[in-house]
Amino acid sequence: MDKIRNIVFDFGGVLIDWNPRYLYRKVFREEAEMENFLSEVCNGEWNEKQDGGRPFSEGISELTAKFPDKCKEIALYYDCWDEMIGGGVDGSIEILYALKSLNYRLYGLTNWSGETFPKTRERFAFLNELDGIVVSGDEKLLKPDPEFFKVLIGRYDLSPDESVFIDDNIANVEAGRRLGFRVIRFESAGQLKSELEHLGVLPVNM
Repeated sequence: MDKIRNIVFDFGGVLIDWNPRYLYRKVFREEAEMENFLSEVCNGEWNEKQDGGRPFSEGISELTAKFPDKCKEIALYYDCWDEMIGGGVDGSIEILYALKSLNYRLYGLTNWSGETFPKTRERFAFLNELDGIVVSGDEKLLKPDPEFFKVLIGRYDLSPDESVFIDDNIANVEAGRRLGFRVIRFESAGQLKSELEHLGVLPVNM
């Protein structure tokens, strides 16, 4: 088995706590009304199109035409987007810095809008510790598409068999596995630390 040299992180749900409910709980009085909005209007499928490179202006225009009575709430998805971020994921950032101190090469592979990611990069200093970041909205490719992984591999000359890929989405994890990455499905910072120790990436009880 090849020596592990590279660690590749997903961002949302692994390093960054992103959830549209942080914003929309301030907008809707009733939880059920908010959940209906997030499942029927600004839902995950719609958001993924922006992650894949569609401008927010187009996505918002599409929904506004379909749900004119919700035009103000739809506009907030972009206008107040930063209010959907709760902060860094507790424990994960400490693991990232520990890996950096051990001289691993660190990378990001994220499904994220190219319009909103620059704001995120400014907000979180730990992202500057990464040796490279590939953003779906810039590449117009999305995980779990293997071509998106191949952008990362080619741009930074990575060998998947020398790399660990960490993501909270099982489809993305399996896509990484098929390409030869050693993979960890993220559930919590404690579980991530244990699995990295098991792989010999982190010393036990560091």
